Amino acid sequence: MAAAKSMRYGYWMPIFGGWLRNVEDEGMEASWGYISRLAQRSEEIGFDLSLVAELNLNDIKGIEAPSLDAWSTAAALAAVTRRLELMVAVRPTFHHPALLAKQAANIDHISGGRLSLNVVSSWWEQEARMYGVGFDQHDERYARTSEWLDVVSRLWSEDHVTYQGKYYRVEDTVLQPKPVRQPRPTIYAGGESEAAKNLIAAKCDAYVMHGDPPERIAAKIADLSARRDRLGLPPMQFGVAGYAIVRESEAAAQRELARITDPHQNAAGYANYQQWLAGTQLEQRMSIEEYSVSNRGLRTGLIGTPEQVQDRIEQFRQAGVDLLLLQFSPQLEEMERFGETVIRQVATAA
Repeated sequence: MAAAKSMRYGYWMPIFGGWLRNVEDEGMEASWGYISRLAQRSEEIGFDLSLVAELNLNDIKGIEAPSLDAWSTAAALAAVTRRLELMVAVRPTFHHPALLAKQAANIDHISGGRLSLNVVSSWWEQEARMYGVGFDQHDERYARTSEWLDVVSRLWSEDHVTYQGKYYRVEDTVLQPKPVRQPRPTIYAGGESEAAKNLIAAKCDAYVMHGDPPERIAAKIADLSARRDRLGLPPMQFGVAGYAIVRESEAAAQRELARITDPHQNAAGYANYQQWLAGTQLEQRMSIEEYSVSNRGLRTGLIGTPEQVQDRIEQFRQAGVDLLLLQFSPQLEEMERFGETVIRQVATAA
């Protein structure tokens, strides 16, 4: 088991207007006004990082619902925040590596060195077709991502780059200025197939996982750490997704859980969920309850009183997790509660 680390608190930026497929209106508008206020407040209450997901369609509320663009949003957030790390999702099929490397380096300067990437090998065939982008099959996507990472990493560290691969070619490319953070901004990635895990161990800095109990997360961390060791590379960072429900009593937390997992309220995103399952190679199939909350967030088990949630976080810390990527609903109000009853109390105890 990996050595225990200090915990960082991150959250998913609600660019889709919520996380609950069964609840139509979560009181968290997909708008610049809402997320800019949320980002600024999150810095004040103890959050370290925000993940800005990248989808041009809304896979939570249904494809007709709003979905904010990740990269223009990240650039704007970089200018109005001061401490928050901005982990921006990027899908190689939607971004040429040389152009993205340039764009990301510029945003890194705007933020003062707070940009990081979450590299995602695209899964949604319908979205790719609607936006006129090619869609590779599963292992082919990771082969493309591998080349994409090579080009981006070299452009961030070398002065003249020539690269010829199966998917990408650049010739004597110059990229200035380089990113603030050196040798490069942190590159996060997730995936559960062998192709994904081998690529992440070899070419990324951090592994982010869907929600699971601490014992399963510990096994995954051990696996990735062993792959990393065999390559002679330094230790990785490890993050896990989770949906948090903190209440004064366990009964109240369970009532909220029952409310958000009732599938009879709204099923607009169900067809997109089925497409996502068909396009991935997850280690387990999901139940209808897990469908209710994205990214297997309920499996993390961050549900209960502040003390119960604090104990659960400690179990993840002992498992080797150093970053929680949390979802809340409604986001601003529940983040305030979490910051007061969990983050502040854990920091005081330490």
